[in-house]
Amino acid sequence: MRDVFVERIVDTGRLPLFTFFVAFIVTFVFTRVNVRLIRANVRWWFRNVKAGDLHIHHVVFGVILMLIGGISGIAVPDSTGLPYVVTAGIFGVGAALVLDEFALILHLKDVYWTEKGRASVDAVFVAIAITGLLLLGAKPTGFDIEVQDPGGELGRTVIVGIYVTSLVINLVLAVVTLLKGKIWTGLLGLFVPFILIIGAFRIARPGSPWARWRYVPGSRKARRARWHEDRFRRPLIRAKIWFQEFIAGRHDLIPPELLHRRKGVSDSRRDRSKVE
Repeated sequence: MRDVFVERIVDTGRLPLFTFFVAFIVTFVFTRVNVRLIRANVRWWFRNVKAGDLHIHHVVFGVILMLIGGISGIAVPDSTGLPYVVTAGIFGVGAALVLDEFALILHLKDVYWTEKGRASVDAVFVAIAITGLLLLGAKPTGFDIEVQDPGGELGRTVIVGIYVTSLVINLVLAVVTLLKGKIWTGLLGLFVPFILIIGAFRIARPGSPWARWRYVPGSRKARRARWHEDRFRRPLIRAKIWFQEFIAGRHDLIPPELLHRRKGVSDSRRDRSKVE
């Protein structure tokens, strides 16, 4: 096992990426365990970080750590030494803290435990998937072409033309796939172009930008999109949500803070009715 690790990770220069990957996953898991215990009001566990009445979200610490790790990584002269590996780990910790509250940044309000809060878990899963593919040696579309001896100026021109054409085609297919609402297919297709062909030419998801622009309500394509969504994608989405909630907790429950707020509003209304 050690020889495989040295051969696949260390010798290929992927040790900083591996450190980032491990730090990212460990931090995300620890953060979710932490917030779930805080949410459950476990007495012996930590509490939310506050400055007076201000709740300081962990995205703040994540931004600070990303700055420290990123700037330190740029400042370190040796990109393969131990200091650079450490900075990659620090950056991974900060990135996990930031993406765990991605929904808060997206909506500019605290939606951590609501349906909209699932966007944070989706963002974390996408980051883990892409980093894992990079760690395995996969390269994004357009960066996996090795140019051999072109055999003169004409050969060089032909190779560059093929490279640019394939890059443009793959990027167009990726954009179409994403517009059809297939986020995972579009992102993973950047590493496996064949997936993009399937995603770009298959029916779009209902509610996606492509469906809104191209499918007339009540048309055959709109009905097919809805049938395909209910028949195939809904079971996959339910399985994904179950797995996400197993790791990150349920996002359809009323947060304790909102419960207290509602209780306070109802109590004040009750007091006013008594006075009246």
